Amino acid sequence: MRAIREAQKMSLRALQEKTGLNRGYLSRMERGHIREPADEPVQKVAAALDVTPDAITHKEKT
Repeated sequence: MRAIREAQKMSLRALQEKTGLNRGYLSRMERGHIREPADEPVQKVAAALDVTPDAITHKEKT
């Protein structure tokens, strides 16, 4: 998630503004401290970064 955000030259603060999610929560997601993030935050981040949710969670649908 961080690599995608940084490749788009987006700050964590900008991602916070686009998603409405807490910056601390986003930071924990990026660092892998939230092992199973809820679907809603993942969807918001994916939409803000214009990627699939799988790119955020690194999980493929089965």
